[in-house]
Amino acid sequence: MFDIVVTGGLAVLPSGPDKADIAIAGGTVAAIGAPGSFTATGAKRTVDATGQYVIPGGIDPHVHCSWPIPMPGQPQPTLSGSPEQVSRAALHGGTTTMLDFALVNPDDTMPGAIERRMKEWAGACYCDYGFHIMLSGKLTAQWLADLPAAIQDGHASVKMFTTDITPSRKGRMVQFGDIWEVFQVLARAGGVASIHAEDNDLVMHMYEKLTREDRTGFENMAEVHSTLSENLAFNRVIRLAENVPGAALYMMHTSAATGVRAIAEARGRGVPIYGETLHQYLLYSAEDYKRPNGQMYHTYPSLKFKEDHDALWAATNHGAIQTVATDEVCCPLKIKVQGRKIDDTTGGNSGVEPRLSIIYTETVVKRGYGLGDFVGLVSSNAAKILGLYPRKGALAVGSDADVVLLDPRAKRTIKAEALHESDYTPWEGREAAAWPSLTILRGKVVVENGKLLADLKDGQFIKRKIADEIRARPAV
Repeated sequence: MFDIVVTGGLAVLPSGPDKADIAIAGGTVAAIGAPGSFTATGAKRTVDATGQYVIPGGIDPHVHCSWPIPMPGQPQPTLSGSPEQVSRAALHGGTTTMLDFALVNPDDTMPGAIERRMKEWAGACYCDYGFHIMLSGKLTAQWLADLPAAIQDGHASVKMFTTDITPSRKGRMVQFGDIWEVFQVLARAGGVASIHAEDNDLVMHMYEKLTREDRTGFENMAEVHSTLSENLAFNRVIRLAENVPGAALYMMHTSAATGVRAIAEARGRGVPIYGETLHQYLLYSAEDYKRPNGQMYHTYPSLKFKEDHDALWAATNHGAIQTVATDEVCCPLKIKVQGRKIDDTTGGNSGVEPRLSIIYTETVVKRGYGLGDFVGLVSSNAAKILGLYPRKGALAVGSDADVVLLDPRAKRTIKAEALHESDYTPWEGREAAAWPSLTILRGKVVVENGKLLADLKDGQFIKRKIADEIRARPAV
């Protein structure tokens, strides 16, 4: 007897959408069969998915929980929403796995930094999770020596910044010589480099220029974190990686047409490079900074322009963009809109809960994407690129039974009061053409009809291992 049989829905399988029943036992997908094929075997519970899409749980590859948020005029930062808060919202929205960051500070050992982050999350997260290692500032020989063991322990990606982002965040940027050294270690150890790429010289020059011109309002952000900056930095990082055999790149929060073009050209040359964008880059522009509380739409790099929207959307259709993430920094509205200048505006966003429904609406309903392509953007591509597949991101025998019922009859207008993240949402008033009715995490129903049924002990750390084919060529 199975634990759960999900029957009657249109299941989005690795082979494509099909009318299929999903049988779950012991936390994994035990069998997949034609409608009604498990009736004789029986199940402890049968879930009727008639009229709904059955998809693998969403994967958000870019969140920041319990993350320091600089406070204008104050020496100490506040912290963004906890893993408990963000994972609760994630499950309500159909996301069952999140990837956060283990920051290695200048005075940290790498094992110590990872252990600290693991302790912060253990027993504190409703969904499954993993960590990118984040390196900042001047790298040490010991960090480079410790990287292979960290990768073998399941932290298979390393984030680095090519900019300090703002003048007040000195020490964030990793020098290109050090990035080159990390690329060599990753190539040997089987990891992938996750890059926040902006040209630091140009970014800092534009901060100085706009300050001289007394144009320091945050509405000018796109002039500082510009399309030219993305162009320069993306191409420099790519050229560096091309000179390290086996180096693979995951370009985080691609925001501009210039970044899209750089990724596409590199993929055309066979470089194993993958693009991530954010749903706010696809749907908001620099014009939205001029709206009331326009800071709520911002993250770093800046929002861009219509031509960038067009290029990003085109790239999500089997092009240079493989994943849509959130850059989640969950905080109250008063924190999100506290800064009013180009150098003190809070980055990140509250977006993990509505992400799946928004991207379904914008891809399948408005642009005619296939269900498999939608699932790729919000789940399976991230799993493949970042070392979770096929345990995550697939409805396949042996995969974790992370299953979401997405109901196209459950249309709604998004309102902050109905979400589980914060007292605001940048998606207020936006129409969603579907919403999850049921979320299953490793065989346990964790959200049903808007009710949280999960325990904090349900979330588990998931080790990641990057497949050789991902690191050899553009395989997704």
